[in-house]
Amino acid sequence: MRTFKTILVANRGEIACRVMRSAREMGYRTVAVYSDADASAPHVRMADDAVRIGPAPVSESYLDMNRILAAAKQSNAEAVHPGYGFLSENAEFARACADAGLTFIGPSAEAIDLMGNKAAAKRRMIEAGVPCVPGYEDADQSDEALLAAARVIGFPLMVKAAAGGGGRGMRLVDAASALPDALTAARSEALNAFGSDELILEKAILRPRHVEMQVFADAHGNTIHLGERDCSVQRRHQKVVEEAPCPVMTEELRQQMGNAAVDAARSIDYRGAGTVEFLLGTDGTFYFLEMNTRLQVEHPVTEMITGLDLVALQIQVSEGHPLGLEQSDISLTGHAIEVRLYAEDTAQDFLPCTGDVELWRPAAGAGLRFDSGIETGQAVSPFYDPMIAKAISWGETREIARHRLIEGLRDTVLFGLTTNRGFLIDALSKDTFAAGEATTAFIGEEFSVDDLAEPQPNLEHAAMAAVIQYQTERSEAQTRAIIASTELLDWSSGGNLLSRYVYASTEQEFDVTVSPEDAATYRITQGDETLIVEMLHLQGDTARLRIDGRRRDVHMYIPGPGRIQLALDGQAFSFRNRIAFAADAEEAAGGGRVLAPMHGTLLDVLVAPGDTVNVGTRLAVLEAMKMQHDILSEIDGTVVAVNAKPDAQAAAGDMLIEIEPTDQEA
Repeated sequence: MRTFKTILVANRGEIACRVMRSAREMGYRTVAVYSDADASAPHVRMADDAVRIGPAPVSESYLDMNRILAAAKQSNAEAVHPGYGFLSENAEFARACADAGLTFIGPSAEAIDLMGNKAAAKRRMIEAGVPCVPGYEDADQSDEALLAAARVIGFPLMVKAAAGGGGRGMRLVDAASALPDALTAARSEALNAFGSDELILEKAILRPRHVEMQVFADAHGNTIHLGERDCSVQRRHQKVVEEAPCPVMTEELRQQMGNAAVDAARSIDYRGAGTVEFLLGTDGTFYFLEMNTRLQVEHPVTEMITGLDLVALQIQVSEGHPLGLEQSDISLTGHAIEVRLYAEDTAQDFLPCTGDVELWRPAAGAGLRFDSGIETGQAVSPFYDPMIAKAISWGETREIARHRLIEGLRDTVLFGLTTNRGFLIDALSKDTFAAGEATTAFIGEEFSVDDLAEPQPNLEHAAMAAVIQYQTERSEAQTRAIIASTELLDWSSGGNLLSRYVYASTEQEFDVTVSPEDAATYRITQGDETLIVEMLHLQGDTARLRIDGRRRDVHMYIPGPGRIQLALDGQAFSFRNRIAFAADAEEAAGGGRVLAPMHGTLLDVLVAPGDTVNVGTRLAVLEAMKMQHDILSEIDGTVVAVNAKPDAQAAAGDMLIEIEPTDQEA
């Protein structure tokens, strides 16, 4: 038995806050670590103690185990909880903790080592009799060996990084001719992400479900599972929506899959929380995919249907206590669904985004839970994963949970960042998802380019913005006035005041005139169109209006004079009144100036001055938010300047490359 009272959480963001919440409820002291980018982050203030571990880049802070261990020593911590990501599945770190006399709240280094390598893990699972996908996981990593194995496996197949997951170092290959390039790209991404370019090949199981079993084991020979989670809705092989239980699960299949997961854990003498992931075919056959030797992002849905605190169980087991649970004690009640809220632009192929959280207020209601590590005024930096929060709902039935989550997302206030919230609402609302029929092909099959396009405001939205701005500006003017009679508001010596607002959006312009009819009713006109808008309530960041007889509730944020942001029905719109500004800033040049889409590190620059390029030519590779992004030419032309250098940092908007367009008339 090993007891401790102070836990250092070697992570950041929502998972750091999540671990600290349970640890403090159990009476433990908590220690936060933070980089320069996170000095004022919520998890730092939440902890009893906090230690700086370095600059913003992860290699110099959250991935530097020596700095983490030094922080533990400095704060007198006796245990380390790694959360997920970063060092959570680093066997060397687990060993280093043990060598330093620290309790690592997770499995043994040997188990992490074995299951952290997809090739070794798959070989062990085959030995343990766990069903596995046909593939290649041998030590010979030559192109010749991989190409030969691919011909035996057949196409389509998956190329995967042996040392990691999360979609990095992973490629779907449909034909032999595409395999060499896929191997090169996967090796490069895997080496950058995990420090190893070892690959495995697996037969692609088309349109499967991604179903995982939560397992738990203690040091007294008890190993159980806590039911399954369906994580089929993914983009770039990264989970977006997770739920428990799986919509198509039967008791017989749950028992078979649960037994396989428990066998997998026992075969490596596992301890603590782990997840065994499977691909489930339409015929009910399932195959081992991988084992995650840590707490999962999606663990809340299991907590919601079992009533168990998985972090508390992790701490309990790490101290040497028995689980206190047998398989027969586990019962699943109701249904839970989780979505991952990302700072990303779905219209730009889910490109990660950065920015400031100008206003954050998660919805509250029956069956709703939000796990987040953000707050109003916080900056979302380019150095870390773009997931900013998780929204989870529970209901007596799957349909109740689904409706609660949709409404919770709609009622959540988040301004300042481009997020995937609208996409999440659309995904939960699709008939295929509602019917419980989503597979890993769901996003590709259900969402077209138009479906993912940036939502455009309409005249109603512009009318609401204009009325809210009008009333806000009027109230401010009244406050500044020395003497102002309420009876004279909206009037001048020439009669009723008219105010003009010119809003430019991505695809159109709204030129509207606001004419007060009484203290709370306004006539909005644009050309021949007229809307009657009544302001029913305006307080804080919420407004209730009636437009041509229909009541609308909106959230709003006014970042400065002449600007307003609105959110309704899960969509956010930003308006800027051009009339309020003396002159617009000069528009950026067209496709001839290639700008960095976000802050990141340039891994490669593929062109030089004098090179001829065409639309789609790869110009550079930028790494940001744990992903590699190709920067492509938008025009035909000749490169005239290259300001980008490999391994250099680039800020969002930096001019990287200049291209002189080809003369179309030549």
